[in-house]
Amino acid sequence: MADATISREGISKPGLAAYALAILVIALDQLSKAWILFSYHLAERGSVEILPIFHLTMVWNRGVSFGLLRADADVARWGLAVFSGVVAIALAIWARRIVKPLTALAVGLIIGGAVGNLIDRVRFGAVADFLDFSGLHFPWVFNVADSGISVGVALLLLESLLTPAKPAPR
Repeated sequence: MADATISREGISKPGLAAYALAILVIALDQLSKAWILFSYHLAERGSVEILPIFHLTMVWNRGVSFGLLRADADVARWGLAVFSGVVAIALAIWARRIVKPLTALAVGLIIGGAVGNLIDRVRFGAVADFLDFSGLHFPWVFNVADSGISVGVALLLLESLLTPAKPAPR
């Protein structure tokens, strides 16, 4: 079983790791977006081929992850921002008691991604997306935060499939 030691603050070691990973994802996400927007000026360039399968393409996402459920109205923008914040807070509360390292990894990635995109919604009114793998027939443009959310959710699903079912209480 994973080390479930609880710190003086009442947070498990895997929970602390989840918080640290969330901070790392937020930092990488915001730094990459700052570079894309303010140093590389991708908004003015539109799309730049890096490899035949990979482009940097500037897209302002007003919907949920990968542009799904587009929300152009200001009320929808703030609704998505509040939703992201609530998800991040709920996961941060859960993270305090996480004992499995894989769960901590997944939750840290999701928290970091949710907060990274939340920052964009508040600052810009939309999420800055720029990673374009359309050369691989992947139809969406995304960012580091989206990657964190997607990988985190996939890890939670994987863990649920790998964890043996507990027998029902009698």
